[in-house]
Amino acid sequence: MNVMIVVTHLLGTGHLRRALVLADAFAAVGHRVLLASGGMPLNLPTPDGTRILQLPPLRSDGVNFSRLLDDADQLADDAGLARRQTMLCDAIADFEPDILITELFPFGRRVLSAEFIALLDAAQRRASPPVILSSIRDILAPPSKPSKAERAEELITNYYDAVLVHSDPHGTTLDQSWPISEAVSAKLRYTGYVTQPPPTPHPERIGEGEILVSAGGGNVGTALFETAIAAARLMPGYRWRLLVAGDAERVARLRDLARDSSTIVEPARPDFRNMLAGAAASVSLCGYNTAMDVLQTRAPAVFVPFDDGNEVEQSLRASSLSDLSGIATLQSAELTADALCATVRQVLAAPRREQGSLRFDGAAQSVTIATGMAEART
Repeated sequence: MNVMIVVTHLLGTGHLRRALVLADAFAAVGHRVLLASGGMPLNLPTPDGTRILQLPPLRSDGVNFSRLLDDADQLADDAGLARRQTMLCDAIADFEPDILITELFPFGRRVLSAEFIALLDAAQRRASPPVILSSIRDILAPPSKPSKAERAEELITNYYDAVLVHSDPHGTTLDQSWPISEAVSAKLRYTGYVTQPPPTPHPERIGEGEILVSAGGGNVGTALFETAIAAARLMPGYRWRLLVAGDAERVARLRDLARDSSTIVEPARPDFRNMLAGAAASVSLCGYNTAMDVLQTRAPAVFVPFDDGNEVEQSLRASSLSDLSGIATLQSAELTADALCATVRQVLAAPRREQGSLRFDGAAQSVTIATGMAEART
């Protein structure tokens, strides 16, 4: 089958990484995948059997998701937005997908509604329309007004065959962050968490016994890194390692701040998950992918949820996980070196967390659900 996945990451990299895991799962069993990416290009491996369609890239202006900037840091103009829309509609005609998956929309990316609706209309006009699915994470940014939830429900009713919720309902259910009507509930399909296979310990034992500090793939988390450097000086019995995304200037400034200490500051690295498997503890934001890595590796973890711009998604996720042994939450307003040290010591002293019964086969289950619906249509 032909599978088209459409994703635009605007701030961090989690949305695109999750879409790539889905693409890999479809391609691994022989399906042809076209992944249309509308965020800034990233140097990430492309799964075998997947083709990337890079749209004219956009990013948000910090946490202002209603203000979109292009790759020249200029306000996105009508011509660029129109070109994105044309490329998506042309891809529907050329690729002829049997399955179309929109990542986050219509629960988010409302600022891009025009291009998504044009895409959905083009798909529905085909003689043999594809199965249309929305792909969403465990926790959403709650709608700021009822009309946003009502509009999402209208689009789901008019266009979508199902909503793939990449969560285990024994861990997090969608109604913890989004109002679920009867119509939406009927279309929800819980897949389990979407993540890569569990990592093995690092072959060179890098990160073993260390406290790893990370903030995902976006240019965020500066306060966390700065506080971690100060906290590391108060816990000389442990080596702290900061894995910093962003440009070289950012890494260099943090290295200068950590000068004359044992703290390691380096760019974010692709073997992070292997390092986490042997780490003493993790200190991080609470994005979806990082939370999955912590759960899979059973690493003791301190989550400092990203809450700039009234963002609540990560706080809700951290709250849902904080009852687990060896996991604690420290809100950004409470973030000091002393508080971070105390919380790290707390999770280090906690009993080792059991793996539990949460499902991490969400990518494979998404393939089963999507292809089953497509086969039933033929």
